[in-house]
Amino acid sequence: MQNTSQGSFTATFPWPAPAKLNLFLHVTGRRADGYHELQTLFQFLDFGDSLYVTPRGDGTFVRSGGPEGVSEADDLVLRAARAIRQASGANLGAEIRVEKRIPMGAGLGGGSSDAATTLVALNRLWNLGLPADELAQIGLSLGADVPVFVRGIAAWAEGVGERLTPVIVDEPWFLIVVPPVNVSTAEIFAAPELPRAHPRIDLADYRAGRAGNDCEAVTAARYPLVAQALAWLRTHAPAQMSGTGAAVFAAFDTRERAQAVATSAPDGWHTIVARGRNRSPLLDAVARS
Repeated sequence: MQNTSQGSFTATFPWPAPAKLNLFLHVTGRRADGYHELQTLFQFLDFGDSLYVTPRGDGTFVRSGGPEGVSEADDLVLRAARAIRQASGANLGAEIRVEKRIPMGAGLGGGSSDAATTLVALNRLWNLGLPADELAQIGLSLGADVPVFVRGIAAWAEGVGERLTPVIVDEPWFLIVVPPVNVSTAEIFAAPELPRAHPRIDLADYRAGRAGNDCEAVTAARYPLVAQALAWLRTHAPAQMSGTGAAVFAAFDTRERAQAVATSAPDGWHTIVARGRNRSPLLDAVARS
């Protein structure tokens, strides 16, 4: 297996790996194995990475593009490729080029989405015919957020994020602001000050505005740039953090309004204007393929 920063192979079909937002995030408990029980609502964005996948018959995986400095052991694209090959027994390989747009360490699910798209694309290109439930189970071994990307439907999530109930929510335009800092998810969930006993809520509570992000105060205290981004965005609209950060977001009625606010963001802050989507672009790619 190779993990290279250069690649000369060509694949013409882009498989989307969309970003996601956690529209809220509550920590409801901590399990004996150390994992946290959560409640959250995932929605996709019409913005994300693209993967170009070419099957190989020699059992070799070659990955190019993507973030620099990620070891093969930590590369979720290669880990996903190995996992589906092992689960299926297929003695096949692939060349995978990643066009990376989702910022790392932002709480937008870039690595998990890339892994899910790898699973879905190889399942299709290798003609494996594995059902979505099996792909989601393989994905869970790679990360708690991978199953929702595999299934591709906006979802209310519980457990460690693997118990998914499809939902339909509004699809506004979002302005996502990412200050120049990489937040460690492990650090935030290990923080002793993180609240871990949020009472469970339901969708009606969320729609009534009785939801937030339990990680927000912890991340903002440990990463002052996240606190600054929240304070700035809140001067324009109600804003909150996605996941454990560093991305913060606010909803707008129109793309033009979101873009107008984005133009006034401080220098060095990455801004993304994207539409919320209840159906992942990945599902449309599967249909087209």
